[in-house]
Amino acid sequence: MRLYPLICLLVLPLAAAQAAQPIRIASPDGAVQVTVDITPQGQPTYAVRYWQAELLRPSRLGLQLASADLTQGLTLTKADKQTTVTDDYQLATDKRANCRYRANRRVVHFQRQGNGPQLSVVFQVSDDGVAFQYVVEGNSQEVQRISAEATTFHLPTSAKGWLHPHAKAQTGFANTQPSYEEYYQRGIAAGTPSTIGQGWSFPALFEVGGHWMLLTEAGMGRTYSGTHLAHTAPDAEYSIAFPQAPERTTLEAALLPESRLPWRTPWRVLVVGNSLRPIVESTLTTDVSAPAQSAALPAAPGKSSWSWVLLGDDKTTYDVQRRFIDYSAGMGWGYCLVDALWDKQIGYDKMQELAQYARSKNVGLLVWYNSNGRWNEAPQTPTNVLFEAESRRKEFARIKQMGVVGVKIDFFGGDGQSFMNYYHDLLTDAAQAGLLVNFHGATIPRGWNRTYPNLMTMEAVRGFEFLTFDQANTDQEPTHCAVLPFTRNAVGPMDFTPMAFSEIRGKQRRTSNAFELALSVLFQSGIQHYAEVPEGMAAQPAYVQDFVKKLPPRWADVKFLAGYPGQYAVLARQAPGGAWYVAGINGTDAPKTIQLDLSQLGLQKGTLITDGATNRSFSTQAVAGSTISVTLPARGGFVVQP
Repeated sequence: MRLYPLICLLVLPLAAAQAAQPIRIASPDGAVQVTVDITPQGQPTYAVRYWQAELLRPSRLGLQLASADLTQGLTLTKADKQTTVTDDYQLATDKRANCRYRANRRVVHFQRQGNGPQLSVVFQVSDDGVAFQYVVEGNSQEVQRISAEATTFHLPTSAKGWLHPHAKAQTGFANTQPSYEEYYQRGIAAGTPSTIGQGWSFPALFEVGGHWMLLTEAGMGRTYSGTHLAHTAPDAEYSIAFPQAPERTTLEAALLPESRLPWRTPWRVLVVGNSLRPIVESTLTTDVSAPAQSAALPAAPGKSSWSWVLLGDDKTTYDVQRRFIDYSAGMGWGYCLVDALWDKQIGYDKMQELAQYARSKNVGLLVWYNSNGRWNEAPQTPTNVLFEAESRRKEFARIKQMGVVGVKIDFFGGDGQSFMNYYHDLLTDAAQAGLLVNFHGATIPRGWNRTYPNLMTMEAVRGFEFLTFDQANTDQEPTHCAVLPFTRNAVGPMDFTPMAFSEIRGKQRRTSNAFELALSVLFQSGIQHYAEVPEGMAAQPAYVQDFVKKLPPRWADVKFLAGYPGQYAVLARQAPGGAWYVAGINGTDAPKTIQLDLSQLGLQKGTLITDGATNRSFSTQAVAGSTISVTLPARGGFVVQP
């Protein structure tokens, strides 16, 4: 008996030393390599390499709970045997219809002394990146709360970032920020403090020694808050920041994460590659998100007309909206969106007439709502009808009976846990009512369009509407659009509301009409709402109108062909029948010649539509062969149709 304590003292250090050997997980092709380790102070770390390139130096892991410190003083006790993750699924509202996910999975367990919550980290490493999530385990039935997350992303100091400043809560129009509507800072040095002082939003793009990495989060359930990167990153080590104090639905509602055990957090997602191709083509955010339930409302992607962006609030009237329904029908589009103030300027009875008229034209009517309870001061109506469950369900049932097919819900109040729950509530109740959903003035996609197929699109971008507000926004459009395929639109459907050939009242558009046409293919959204009005479309050449009419309602696949964030972008998207469409834009102030290899698309001939003699005219020609050369003027664009 006297020897027992001595034996323990001898065995425990030996066991700890053996357990502390670094844990390694590699992708199926061996290119992506993760090393998990622990410091002498008991701080868990991980590092990421792509082949021989170091993408992340040893970076921290861990959670700070109110009841337990799971960031230090831990022991790496074991790692489960590596397993293979295989998942094949379909998506109708994203960049690829048939998604294929293959990853190596390993769970690493850490132990803290004493009773209470314990920490494990699940790593899934695929050929296109890394995803990891925390599991807090224990027997306590009490609600646990996280006050801080220790996760960091420690980049080499030579890295450059394309980063979106996170807004200050309760700023902007009618206190509607943060809604992810800033301009990306382009090619800035890693570690640069954020411009607004609130950090950097996801997704965050980095170039590291000729390789690329996109950081975001996915699989957001009801038990966590949305997060972003912190304001400062000393030595290029970015940490996780939680929402600001006002970002909750009520004064008493949850802001920071809280849950009972066991507790799985959302996934931290790193898309990586030696080119921009994986950034554009990866479906990692939906790969690690929960699949749809069997009773989920099927997705119904398509195209839509929309009067508000060029015509404003005053044109939300019965006669104008009827004309836009006819416009959609004539273009072969499946939807027409009626924006704010319809309840006041049209009324429920006349909206029912509009919905029935739209149905007779094979057009679905979508209607706008203000999301607010207490969190914004936006006066646009309908308002204060969706937050309370009973009122929301009654309203959804009412408009469904009227013949409305979907809702656009605007002006959310942030990323606190209570708002994450509100998004889930809206999607769940809308699906039960048979309604499609578009979130505006909202957070970023986090894989929800897989979990809820009725989620068609989300804004979370400084979209076309900002071009109508002031000339400074209009001036920024070319470079801004050339960033988005590599950042915001890379992580989910994006309701930028592109493509206007008409002039913007009181503004000077900087892009050519061919640039605007290219956005109809370059940008992806479950329902693509077009900015152009009937008169502007009718003024375009017949071959341009025909091109827009024939665009498919959804895409089957995407390929990155060429580009650099903020300068130019060329993508190919495949129609469900197999035909490939190609689109490109030049975001710079100088002409650019682009050489395209179409052989990878199996495209031997097609029709090129590009800029004409002026930036408000088009030209077209037949093209053939496996390679073509396209010279774009400053802020110009092109499309190739099969």
